[in-house]
Amino acid sequence: MPHSSDSRAPPTSFPDPERPDLFYHLFEPPSDVSHTAPVFALSFLSTPPPSVRSCTVIGWLPASTPRGKEEDAGLNDFVENAPFRDVLHEAIQGALQDGADDIQKNGAIQTQVGWMHIHDQRNVPALGRIGDVDDILASVRVEDGEILAETYQAMPSYRLCTADGLTQLTDGIAARLKELLGDRAARGL
Repeated sequence: MPHSSDSRAPPTSFPDPERPDLFYHLFEPPSDVSHTAPVFALSFLSTPPPSVRSCTVIGWLPASTPRGKEEDAGLNDFVENAPFRDVLHEAIQGALQDGADDIQKNGAIQTQVGWMHIHDQRNVPALGRIGDVDDILASVRVEDGEILAETYQAMPSYRLCTADGLTQLTDGIAARLKELLGDRAARGL
C-alpha cells in the first residue's frame, strides 16, 4: 500500500561511481525509513523503487551526516531491508535450478558429490577454501556434478553489507535477481 511520503515526485537517482550495477535513490523526509532525514535506498535497479520500503531495495544509507558526526555516512550506517533478502534467495535458487550460472555449474562439476557453498563475489575464497561465513549466501547439495536446487539452504549468517562492500553476485545470478526485482517493481512491490 502506498505511503504518503511515496506519493511525492520520484526520488533523485544515480549509479554508484565504483559499482555501475548499484543505484542510489534519494528519498526526502518524511518517509517510512526516516521522518527527519533524507535517505538513499540502494537498489540493483536504475529506476526508482515503487516505495522506500519496496522489496527491490537492498537497504538504506543516510543521505546526510547527522549533526555532531564528523565523517560522512558509510557502510557502517547501512540498514538492511529484510524483504530484499527473500527475493535474493529466490533468485539464487531459481538460477541454480535452471542452470543459469556457469560459475556455479563449474563448481558443481569440481565438487562432484557433497555440499557446495554459493559465495558472494566481493571476497572470493582461494581455490579449495571455504569463505567467511558473512560471505556464504547459501549451500546446496551436489550429486554426480549436478546441483540439486531443491536442497538449497540459505545461510543465516550471510551479510548483505560487510567491510568489503555490498552484495556482489556472479553474472548468471545477478541477471536472475535483476529480472525478479524488475518484476516486483512493475507490480508495485
